[in-house]
Amino acid sequence: MAFISISVISLIFCLLIQSLAASSSRVQDTELVVQEVHTQLNASRRKLGFLSCNTGNPIDDCWRCDANWERNRQKLADCAIGFGKNAIGGRDGKIYVVTDSGDYDVVNPKPGTLRHAVIQQEPLWIIFARDMVIQLKEELIMNSFKTIDGRGASVHIAGGPCITIQYVTNIIIHGIHIHDCKQGGNAMVRSSPKHFGWRTISDGDGVSIFGGSHVWVDHCSLLNCHDGLIDAIQGSTAITISNNHMTHHEKVMLLGHSDSYNEDKNMQVTIAFNHFGEGLVQRMPRCRHGYFHVVNNDYTHWEMYAIGGSAAPTINSQGNRFLAPNERFKKEVTKHEDAPESEWKNWNWRSEGDLMLNGAYFIPSGAGASSSYARASSLGAKPSSLISSITSGAGALNCRKGSHC
Repeated sequence: MAFISISVISLIFCLLIQSLAASSSRVQDTELVVQEVHTQLNASRRKLGFLSCNTGNPIDDCWRCDANWERNRQKLADCAIGFGKNAIGGRDGKIYVVTDSGDYDVVNPKPGTLRHAVIQQEPLWIIFARDMVIQLKEELIMNSFKTIDGRGASVHIAGGPCITIQYVTNIIIHGIHIHDCKQGGNAMVRSSPKHFGWRTISDGDGVSIFGGSHVWVDHCSLLNCHDGLIDAIQGSTAITISNNHMTHHEKVMLLGHSDSYNEDKNMQVTIAFNHFGEGLVQRMPRCRHGYFHVVNNDYTHWEMYAIGGSAAPTINSQGNRFLAPNERFKKEVTKHEDAPESEWKNWNWRSEGDLMLNGAYFIPSGAGASSSYARASSLGAKPSSLISSITSGAGALNCRKGSHC
């Protein structure tokens, strides 16, 4: 019954904002229309924010209704969707509790620190004993089959280099605040109990996926990093980026190393249920080669464009909500990079069921080959009228023991 009620509320809300958008051509001051839409969006989020389950979000509805989530943490791994749905992280391993926020020695990390946990050889489900801010000395090089689970504490990785997922598999990052990430230096860093070596300067991404596979980044809050918030390059694939809240950043998300790096042609990434919010400029995402399913996200801010790409990626945009900025020449959702129209008109980009507000528009292209879009489809899209409920909990959640998350 709760789900039906939310659906009805969302539908009414959708009709309201569509009406506002439709009337914008008759209003002299379009900025007032945008402000009104933002007001309605925020009011809707506040009303829905207290609800943790039966929202229509399949990931959240899988685990957030369980008041005993803290005892059943590893159930989260069974809730993944999209191309990264088989990322099990440390589901089959022991729970490792981080008790020390320090990062004292990047070659011989102290037991109890996050760095010590992520380099271990065996699968681990990593949790945190208390709220903490972790300022890393160098990038955090993760080993395979690890979950970083921030639920039950407020955990910030900030003020230094951040997370690197390089040539490893089965990684889950959940419930972490990742911000103000900086470049790493030329340094010796350990990547496993047996291996360490010199690292060159890192890019300063919040989460850098480099040749990684079966990766799931869920319910994180990301902002203000040196380079990208989440980048996936160099043959990375089988990735889901979901339920994240991203704000205050220029180049948000790069998927694909370069136009000439053909190994990224097999990349498959799902971008679902995220809130692209205040202060974002471009790359939400920016794609090269590969197949990208952009589904049921809420775009409430961009300064240049929302979704772009080059090197003939297949982009399948379904059930998203796009609220264009007030600037007259920044209404376009899409940007075809580094190619003349004679070339990009053959790229397979489509928009299905997307809600376009305040003059937003998506320029489709390509012949719409079914085989191509089949490789860029990873889950069934919900109606865009449900975006408020689906994305109401985007970002790191305030989960406390003994209650619904």
